[in-house]
Amino acid sequence: MNNYSIIIPAFNEAKNLNLLLDEIDQNCKSLNYYEIIIVDDSSDDTTQNILRDRKQQNLRTIINNTNQGQSFSIYRGIKESQYNNIITIDADMQNDPGDIPYLVKLYSQNKNIKLVSGIREKRKDNLLKIVSSKVANFIRSIILKDNCPDTGCSLKIFDKSCFLKIPYFNSMHRYIPAFFIGMKCNVIYEPVNHRYRKYGKSNYSTLSRLFRGIIDLYKVRKMIKRINNYD
Repeated sequence: MNNYSIIIPAFNEAKNLNLLLDEIDQNCKSLNYYEIIIVDDSSDDTTQNILRDRKQQNLRTIINNTNQGQSFSIYRGIKESQYNNIITIDADMQNDPGDIPYLVKLYSQNKNIKLVSGIREKRKDNLLKIVSSKVANFIRSIILKDNCPDTGCSLKIFDKSCFLKIPYFNSMHRYIPAFFIGMKCNVIYEPVNHRYRKYGKSNYSTLSRLFRGIIDLYKVRKMIKRINNYD
């Protein structure tokens, strides 16, 4: 139960990766063993050089030939991981690796828990991003009834075998709690730290993501029903 695969999707995060990997190593010493899989989504900065120069035995790099997006990168990393216990975290340093040990403790103390999902209570983002996220979360919670106040937080720990029951589609990573709840899995939401982005910039359009997300909701609801009917 103490072996974990840490999946990190990355696109043009060259200035953050060494800092992030150092913080993960500092905070994950209590884990029995963990591998780190960075899925580089065809970056055009020096990301690949940095990862090539990083001498770390438990680090693997997967490179997408073309830019495929965050969901594809997360899904690919999970499919190629060694372990059934998955930790996802963003490469932009806004998630805090210092939260990982406590989330692992919550996840591992009860075998019935299949997902521990971080909740960013004090978000360090611009006002437009915060407001649009709150609107999207409110609408999603009504339609999908997942009771998740912040599905966009990337810091999560979950069961790989449950995750792989979800059919792949673009943006699937934003609906992981809804799918787990829809599959009758036990889920915990836990407040986590959130930090200002120091290097790089967000690669996602806030408004387009909001509108696309609303359209996705009805598709996700149908997919959850199909999974349950299949089971």
